[in-house]
Amino acid sequence: MEALNPNPSYSLTLRVQMPNRAGMLSSVIRALADAGGSLGQIALIQQTRKISMREITVNAASSDHAEQLVTVVKSLPEVRFLDVRDRTFDLHRGGKIHIQSKIVVRGQDDLAMVYTPGVGRVCMAIAEKPQHVYDYTIKSNTIAVVTDGSAVLGLGNIGPAAALPVMEGKAMLFKEFADLDAFPICLSTQNVDEIVETVKRIAPTFGGINLEDISAPRCFEVERRLKEELDIPVFHDDQHGTAIVVVAAMLNALRILDKPIGAVRVVMNGAGASGIAVARLLRLAGVKTITLCDSKGSVHRDRPDLTPEKLEFVSDQSGTLADVLRGADAFVGLSVARALTPEMVRTMAPQRIVFAMANPIPEILPELIEQDATVIATGRSDYANQINNVLAFPGIFRGALDARISHFTTEMFLKSAQAIASLVSHEDLAPDFIIPSVFDARIAPTVAAAVHQVARDQGLAKT
Repeated sequence: MEALNPNPSYSLTLRVQMPNRAGMLSSVIRALADAGGSLGQIALIQQTRKISMREITVNAASSDHAEQLVTVVKSLPEVRFLDVRDRTFDLHRGGKIHIQSKIVVRGQDDLAMVYTPGVGRVCMAIAEKPQHVYDYTIKSNTIAVVTDGSAVLGLGNIGPAAALPVMEGKAMLFKEFADLDAFPICLSTQNVDEIVETVKRIAPTFGGINLEDISAPRCFEVERRLKEELDIPVFHDDQHGTAIVVVAAMLNALRILDKPIGAVRVVMNGAGASGIAVARLLRLAGVKTITLCDSKGSVHRDRPDLTPEKLEFVSDQSGTLADVLRGADAFVGLSVARALTPEMVRTMAPQRIVFAMANPIPEILPELIEQDATVIATGRSDYANQINNVLAFPGIFRGALDARISHFTTEMFLKSAQAIASLVSHEDLAPDFIIPSVFDARIAPTVAAAVHQVARDQGLAKT
């Protein structure tokens, strides 16, 4: 198994006590470094003439590696191990979001306006003119983040309760990057009819619906029906958010290679929700030749087991991933760890693009093909060119709610991808910089503006 790099997902705070003399702290630091830990902040908690107590932050590469680092410190002579805290779990303790009032109720007058009897006037105004709900309630700025827990990250069908930390995190990102108020809705059903009916019943509160971590093919049906039956925008981020960012990255990768998008052949591994959506948007962006693979190999026309979504991309070319990858210009992976080998990459056309986005372990680790691929991207933050949905969904919904549209269009997704790509200047564009940082403050406003412009052009904007 390939070694993984230490990263903040497995970050520990170790509290230790040691004799207060020269060299003691360095012995702890050296032991952690020798064991593969990545050192962070070191804080002095207490010091006397005899002892010093310190907290040491260290990143590990996995849960097992974290336990090894603790064991290493415990084994050091004269060092007393006091405590260890998992920083990731600490951040989640008690949940990551809360509801806060915008108005301070200081007295009877305030109470009479925010609640009864004054609130009744506002209720009647909305009853008489339903569109006022956007003016006088949270609906104009609120997103429901809905999941059934069936396809959470790369963890699989872990259920709605276990999915809640992810949905809370999504709500945080909506607020942080687009000042949208989002709330996690984790449903204790995986029945399509029940999911659709539940979301329809709660929809009056929300300005948009973000479907999250619902497995294929169920997610396609859920999204289709909700789009037909609701008058607010519905967005399945695993499909469209992923597609938008992949296309943005592909546009800039092709700029580096100076290859026209209509001339490249793309091989995709992974034909689930995100894979199908990426293939559709790549096609809309101009890619003419896409070969789709799943766990059984190429999606070719002689196979009897294809879903309607896979039938959109049937190929005359049969065989394994290794077979169809020969001569391809780009590989896009939304599948499983280690699906790709260096030998397979070397059979591709010159100037290869490899997007290996399986998480947490990609289809191939970038360091294995540094000499074989021109542009490499993953879904991880510890490598260059992270394909991260947070580049898309905050701005997408910001633009949708600002324009007060009833549904998204594929043109909005394509323009969003082009907008993201445009934020990497010609001077900054490089094989290890094809996509802007998620912390680039321009991203959400730029994407929102693109969505709003398309909404106006298509006659969908109500503001």
